[in-house]
Amino acid sequence: MPSTAENEQHSQWYAMRATYHREMSVKSRLEADGFETYLPTTCQVKTLHGRKRRVVKPAVSNLLFVKSEKQALQRFKAGVPELQYITRPMDGRNVPIIVPERQMSDFIAVTSDKTADVSFLLPEDANISRGTRVRIHGGAFDSMEGVFTRISGKRNKRVVIEISGVVAVALDVQSADYIEVLP
Repeated sequence: MPSTAENEQHSQWYAMRATYHREMSVKSRLEADGFETYLPTTCQVKTLHGRKRRVVKPAVSNLLFVKSEKQALQRFKAGVPELQYITRPMDGRNVPIIVPERQMSDFIAVTSDKTADVSFLLPEDANISRGTRVRIHGGAFDSMEGVFTRISGKRNKRVVIEISGVVAVALDVQSADYIEVLP
């Protein structure tokens, strides 16, 4: 495993919080400075001034992912007080949550597919500790791994893909033929 100093020298995905619902503006500023970002969004139809319009909004309030070297992100973050790391306790201190590349690419693939039936869950809403680890075969979510579990308010069991401590996405899988139970 690389040391902490080595981890800071290459780009990694960081789970970030953009406070006061400024996700879109912070994302634009990050991208203008050359950072790679991902903001899960949903499209809703709203009536504004008597006309129906499609509005793109963040799927999860205040959540944003940034791929960067830690030092470059620290420099940018110093001038943007509304951008904060999402942290978890480790060894008596809070450390930024770093999302593994494979997990992030699965999350992006799932949340980018606007035709898929997905539900966004906060960590406290997704009780997946009792579920069975599975891999999906075939379809748009081929080779993705998650946990097969029941989600409250949903009729069928779902496959949940989680970014630990940050967010989870529940997928509706139409056929059990597409699911392989993992050891």
